[in-house]
Amino acid sequence: MSKQNIFDNEIFFEGYKALRDNDINYNDLLEQPAMAKMLPDLNGKSVLDLGCGYGHNCLDFVNKGAERVVGVDISEKMLSVAKEKSSHSKIEYFNISMTDISKLNKKFDFIYSSLAFHYVKDFDAFAKVMYSTLDNGGQLLFSQEHPIITATIDGNGHFNKDENGNRVSYTFSNYNEPGERRIHWYVDGVVKYHRTISNIFNALAKAGFIIEEVCEPVPEDWAIEKLPTIVKEYIKPNFLIVKARKI
Repeated sequence: MSKQNIFDNEIFFEGYKALRDNDINYNDLLEQPAMAKMLPDLNGKSVLDLGCGYGHNCLDFVNKGAERVVGVDISEKMLSVAKEKSSHSKIEYFNISMTDISKLNKKFDFIYSSLAFHYVKDFDAFAKVMYSTLDNGGQLLFSQEHPIITATIDGNGHFNKDENGNRVSYTFSNYNEPGERRIHWYVDGVVKYHRTISNIFNALAKAGFIIEEVCEPVPEDWAIEKLPTIVKEYIKPNFLIVKARKI
């Protein structure tokens, strides 16, 4: 399983931090609002946040009634921010890869992950690890870059415009070629993994999960007011969100 730690690269970390510090970003305008609508009741629950980053979701889970929250991230830089700005007596942070969660020797009612699973190389094996980490009836909610976005080998999918400069379609390729993708995002050589939608759902199903809900979020009116260009997300989805349950 992949244990890439690009977030501790100083250039990448500062670039990503600047992106998230500005509230006009796709995470806050599109992905996080959709994830919030799909959260289960967390009152009294134990929660595991995979790729917890700055820990803001961990703190939010406590505020929503979670009894115990564990945040794991491979980035020491991310966790240093989390421990400073998102600390709470009910939260524990661990500096490990999310693919190593079996080492925690803990069970959870709910596993959450925001935009991290496209960094996992062997999703089939990882799905089984997550399944065994959940208590019976436990739920999984995760978002990742949509397979349309991860598909193109060189990462250069692009919008096509009409004679008036309006975006009218989106071009991508290599969809049915799962595997490693190396792209430039703040720095060269960022490794992500492309999987088709069938790859993702089959991995979850074979692990034993029941799919409860799937979302490919589109921007709401308030988000379009903040960032008018986000209307292009009606042409193609940027994120895939999946909610599943262990029976």
